[in-house]
Order: sequence, then structure tokens, then C-alpha cells
Amino acid sequence: MLGWLGQSDAAVLLRGSFWLYPIVNAAHILGIALLVGGIVPLDLRLLGAWQAVPAAPLAAVLVPMAVAGLVLMLATGPLMFAVQPGDYAGNPWFQVKLVVIVVAIANALLLRRVADWRQAIGGRVRAAAILSIGLWLAAIFCGRMIAFF
Repeated sequence: MLGWLGQSDAAVLLRGSFWLYPIVNAAHILGIALLVGGIVPLDLRLLGAWQAVPAAPLAAVLVPMAVAGLVLMLATGPLMFAVQPGDYAGNPWFQVKLVVIVVAIANALLLRRVADWRQAIGGRVRAAAILSIGLWLAAIFCGRMIAFF
């Protein structure tokens, strides 16, 4: 399956184009910026920063921004993977990155089930915020380590 993916039309086009892969890569980085730029300030607010700013209106702005970043990353990541699927699939940093991303998304979805999360109330909210910051930073770190392994 990895061989087929590496020879798919999308992979061949990405490898053969001078501009397309850098554009996809830049879009992936933009997705990271939107996700982390949205989620970290919100997590910090949930941890008690900027208490004069209500968490709910902040979340109304930052959550859609973070979701847009995540969607952009999920759209561009597989395209970048397709260029060298065998190399990526066998890279332990890539494997860990995928697990970390799944756990980070699960953490965000579970946090949304906490009734008062937008009011930044409770130990579960603070724990989820700490975990969120750590997981997304770990995902970025693992992504960078892929290039060095």
C-alpha cells in the first residue's frame, strides 16, 4: 500500500513540481501556527492567565481558529506523507507524532464534554489545558525530529 501511495498521481505531482510541495509544506506550517496560536492562549486562559478576559468569548474566537488550523494540517499532512511514505511510516518520530496528535485531539474533545470548561472552572479543565499545551508542543517537536532521523 505504501508503494502504491508513493506512486500515486498526487505523490508524483508533488515530487515533480518545483512549487507544489513547498506550497503544501507552507500550508502545513500555517495550520500549525493557527492551531497552536489558537489553542495555547486559550489553554493559558483556562490555567488562569488574563483573568480579566472572560474565557467564553475568547474560546468563541480561538477554537474556530484552532480547528481551521487542525483541518489544514490534516489536509496537507497526508499529501506530504505521500511523497515518501516508506520513509515516514518507518520513522519512529513520525509514529510518535501521530499518537500524540490523536491523544491531543481526544483531550480537546473530552474537554468539551466538561460542562463549565468555557468558564475555566475546575481541576479537570486545568489538567486538560496543561496536557493540551504539552501534547501540541510534543507534536511539533516530533514533527521537526522527523527531518533529523
